[in-house]
Amino acid sequence: MARDRTGTGPGSGRGGDYRQRFRSRPRPGRNGHGNGNGPQGLPGISVTGRRAGTFCLLLIVALCVQATRVQVFRAAELNRNPANQRLVVERYSQPRGDIRVGADTVTGSVPTGGRYDYKRTYTAGPLYAAVTGYSSQAYGNSQLEGTEDALLSGIDPRLASWAVWDAVARRQNPGGDVHTTIDRAAQEAAMRALGDQKGAVVAIEPATGRILALVSTPTYDPGSFAGAVSADQAAWNRLQADTDQPMLNRALRQTYPPGSTFKVVTAAAALQHGVVTDIDAPTGAPYPYVLPGTTTPLPNDTPACNQPGQSLDAAMVHSCNSVLGHLGVQVGLEGMVAMAENFGFNDARLDVPVRPVRSVFDTEMDRAQLALSSIGQYDTAATPLVMAMVAAGIADNGTVMRPQLVDRLTRSDGTTVQLMQPTAYRQAVTPAVAGQVQRLMVDVVETGTGRNARIAGAVVGGKTGTAQHGADNGGTPYAWFVSWAKPAGSVAVPPVAVAVVIADSNATDVTGGGLAAPVARAVMQAVLSG
Repeated sequence: MARDRTGTGPGSGRGGDYRQRFRSRPRPGRNGHGNGNGPQGLPGISVTGRRAGTFCLLLIVALCVQATRVQVFRAAELNRNPANQRLVVERYSQPRGDIRVGADTVTGSVPTGGRYDYKRTYTAGPLYAAVTGYSSQAYGNSQLEGTEDALLSGIDPRLASWAVWDAVARRQNPGGDVHTTIDRAAQEAAMRALGDQKGAVVAIEPATGRILALVSTPTYDPGSFAGAVSADQAAWNRLQADTDQPMLNRALRQTYPPGSTFKVVTAAAALQHGVVTDIDAPTGAPYPYVLPGTTTPLPNDTPACNQPGQSLDAAMVHSCNSVLGHLGVQVGLEGMVAMAENFGFNDARLDVPVRPVRSVFDTEMDRAQLALSSIGQYDTAATPLVMAMVAAGIADNGTVMRPQLVDRLTRSDGTTVQLMQPTAYRQAVTPAVAGQVQRLMVDVVETGTGRNARIAGAVVGGKTGTAQHGADNGGTPYAWFVSWAKPAGSVAVPPVAVAVVIADSNATDVTGGGLAAPVARAVMQAVLSG
């Protein structure tokens, strides 16, 4: 009897065929070979494939780690890197905010049609260069253009109404404006009076610390290299090669021996520490005054000083080295250092907000060196800014206000971002001592070496200085004058205090009274008549 091929018996039909096929199917070996299936019978994954997948996973992890390190942990560092051109492109992708003097803008922006959409322009650039600094597509920023760059370029988060969304959307806000404390009339008067002389002027409003004038000569035009083309590079190279250093901010970034203007600090210290109690009484200073521990007498510049027992008032009027050197030694190193620091010396962080170079009064000296330092020589060195603070502190009855160059920061629509408030820096001396030093300075102008600073209808106090420097004091002296002025009969705090230094001049008679006092007078007149 023939078998039914469609049956289900053993060896026949679908059941038998299925079992036969199952028995004949190859099985993978323990070593993973056979029909190419992977370990544990998983189809399609070989050892080589598994290793490649693991390696790719490691690469992805490493990429994520590197991206996180660069974008999160090194973000600030890379943003500050001058080689980061993205920031430069972003900075000049829209008009820059303006720097203002009063109601006037002294900066602007114009389209370039080049790689950078806009570049900086300057109105009366040389007049305000010491204030604004420069903003250059090729050479970066300085002065207020640097310290307030985030606000001016529109990336300051304070400009955003929706800061988080702006950050996510990377939306750039219009640049804000910087309103300075500069008085246009005082600034112009200082520039005119300095002329072609190498020097600097700083004028301060004593009661607030507002900087009314900030001038350094010779000056430069910051707009001449604001772009990034060959003409800008040529202008930059010419300025860098100029031996007169027109880009050096002599008001903030250069120190000079202050000479006899420092005698204002020494006189204040002598009165504050009780070394002198009556400015009209004999001080007991000997003549000649031999520097302690030496056989070298401290010379005077006028025979009027060559007698013992001069009063402090006479010594200031005639600028007697022997008397003020002696008084500095009597005050002592600790007292002199403290007084100098009350007026801003030895402060490396005296931001205005631009950071000036540190003015120096040594903290370790022998008595002979202290005597020289007390008349503004030896290693004593000051910026015009700090010497203006000296005059302003005396004018404000002993209170030294922190100097400030910025009045307020605003958005492009004029709304205020930050309003700067006057802040006391130090109480240098008591009001009584300040009043005595004020009288000394008035006498210097009325009857002494500062006559060229007199202003009709005004009370003016001042102090001249002619500082020696160079090898064997052979360099052209620095001519100094520090002063303050107020209308005659006024009992209010004088509205202006000034420091002037002439670092180089063609004049044959280089003295503080002859060169620097007329410059200070011009600036004070501009403020008093404003």
